[in-house]
Amino acid sequence: MRLSHGFVRGETLSCIYHGWSYAQVGNCLRIPAHPALTPPDTIRVATQPVEDGGGIIWIPVGEPAAGPPRFDGVTPLRSMVVEADIAALESAAGTKAGEGLLDYTHDGRNVRLLLAPEGKARTLMHVLVDEDSNPSERIAASRAAEALRRAAEHVAASGTAR
Repeated sequence: MRLSHGFVRGETLSCIYHGWSYAQVGNCLRIPAHPALTPPDTIRVATQPVEDGGGIIWIPVGEPAAGPPRFDGVTPLRSMVVEADIAALESAAGTKAGEGLLDYTHDGRNVRLLLAPEGKARTLMHVLVDEDSNPSERIAASRAAEALRRAAEHVAASGTAR
């Protein structure tokens, strides 16, 4: 079972299946099926440095040159996987992304999207909204992002990039 399906208790991450608990540095602290056992240091998981940047968790690839970017005035709304590359998203949106950010207008509403490629034909799309947006504006932004996802996946499947 992936630890991403686990849960956090205090300063530990626990596997949802077996309940093994891990410290921040990756060593196993507890194996519930063997409560008297002190787990050896060889039982460990790989760790990565992470940083919270305005409500978005950043994990650097390699050694980070700088901290994560800050997005003043916006907050993350939701994230989704798009089965298309950034070029297909740009084609569907009719605009280019700059430094991983795509400003997309749908039904007269501007939506800011943070794009992160995941392989050759998949993109993680994080929807950002104004901090002071109301629930109906957030719903509209979510729907706009879903429409763009569908359009980009159609572009990718048909190979009709503009």
